[in-house]
Amino acid sequence: MKLDRVVNTVEKSVAQDKKFQYTIISYVAILVIFLNLNGFQSPLIGLSASVIYLVINAVFLGNAFFQKENTFLRLIFGVLSLIMILGFVGWLIMIIYNLDFIMFTLVLLITTTVSSLANRRMKHRNDTI
Repeated sequence: MKLDRVVNTVEKSVAQDKKFQYTIISYVAILVIFLNLNGFQSPLIGLSASVIYLVINAVFLGNAFFQKENTFLRLIFGVLSLIMILGFVGWLIMIIYNLDFIMFTLVLLITTTVSSLANRRMKHRNDTI
């Protein structure tokens, strides 16, 4: 029960993202992933930053596209949507240019921007209805 309340509170806070603070946190996580790939190569740092990135962007996409579903389904569908967008953008970059760690970082940046903007757009659309 307590965990469910915490998950709902975190999900609601991330989904609202009024001042783009979670978008900025996601960008910082991308920077940490980039620095970790470039220098530290620490599994703990990479895993922590990746989980933060995944949760924030999964909540964005889950809220944007599956707002009527319950919290668990929104999170699961958000993760699946994020994986699809990451795969699509990664595929485009591989076609245009060779995918290395700099291009991988570009894929993460593009995906975060798309996720945040989709969340913002759907939130405004639902507020006006």
